Amino acid sequence: MHGLAPLSTDYLQPTYDQLRIELYQGSVTQKDVRLRGFDLVTCVELIEHLTLVDVEGFSEVVFGYMNPVTVIVSTPNSEFNPLLPGLTGFRHSDHKFEWTRAEFQSWALKVCLDYSYEVEFTGVGEAPPGQQQSVGYCTQIGVFHRIMERDGCNMLCGDDNEDLFSYTLLYTVNYPSLRDNNILRRVLVSEVLYWTERLKTRWMEENTGERDDGFTFCQTEGAVEGCLRALEPCMEMEQTASGEEREHLMEHCVGAMSEAHEGPDEEASWTNTQGNQESYKPRRCVSVPLAVLWSCCPKIGTLSGSLSNLRHLLMGEPEVKLSKDGSAVLVQVKDTVEEDQTDWDDSGYAEACLCSHSAEQEEDWEAND
Repeated sequence: MHGLAPLSTDYLQPTYDQLRIELYQGSVTQKDVRLRGFDLVTCVELIEHLTLVDVEGFSEVVFGYMNPVTVIVSTPNSEFNPLLPGLTGFRHSDHKFEWTRAEFQSWALKVCLDYSYEVEFTGVGEAPPGQQQSVGYCTQIGVFHRIMERDGCNMLCGDDNEDLFSYTLLYTVNYPSLRDNNILRRVLVSEVLYWTERLKTRWMEENTGERDDGFTFCQTEGAVEGCLRALEPCMEMEQTASGEEREHLMEHCVGAMSEAHEGPDEEASWTNTQGNQESYKPRRCVSVPLAVLWSCCPKIGTLSGSLSNLRHLLMGEPEVKLSKDGSAVLVQVKDTVEEDQTDWDDSGYAEACLCSHSAEQEEDWEAND
């Protein structure tokens, strides 16, 4: 049953398809209303394990009651058995019969007449050269297709409409789907974090002298509005752009953005408990407009559908910090000095120096005594 569970890749890359798997245990000669309405039924190496009486019940349940669009039935071809070394009798001790090609085709054609199907015959496991025509395939297969809709009254009235639950449900699982809003948000946030971090890195490269022909983004929240005004013609062009055109479009939009908002860092002031005014420089951050993410990152645009919907989906997400007006994602830029200080403190060297200094003081005191 664990083999039916979703794989890790199903969670990493969910689709819009909704897949639900249910595993039932029961007999093919018994009716269960939960097994109706399907497009396909497969019966692989099954019917030879039934008595001939049960085969009739199988035909009625599968073709008459379940009535799927397509049925695939496979069974051993007894004409092929002489080619199997050391085989005497049936291929398995539980087999009640093994049909020749003529017997299998006779049963299949009768099913078609009784339940309005047509059938085509094929198989797997070819015979040695020169013997295919005389013995056929090792396993013979009938592919049945429903050729007409049955009368709705026959399907829903009479005994068939009773709620029969003869099967036992053993296992059920829902596969991740983007139709689930929680999963959609998770995937979207993951994409937004990936692209904002990537674009922040490119911004850092440009501003540290390592030129990268990528993106330049605004550094303060106040410039976002200017970015959006510069992006308006780009967004109109983006509706018809694809491939290399999209790449040129991104460069054009980024160029317009960089012209709109490069400027010095701002300082803020506050009053301490003694009533004195002090100033500090706030943490730097790269402000990535949502318009850029939606327009230039195809998967983000596909997942969100629209710029306004992207903003709505990101609101309230703890992993994503939006600007005050909700028009951009703020990505913190760690100051190099702070990082060096943090590395210094974490290394334990500062503590070692302190201990060494204390030891020297103790030696001096002992000398004075």
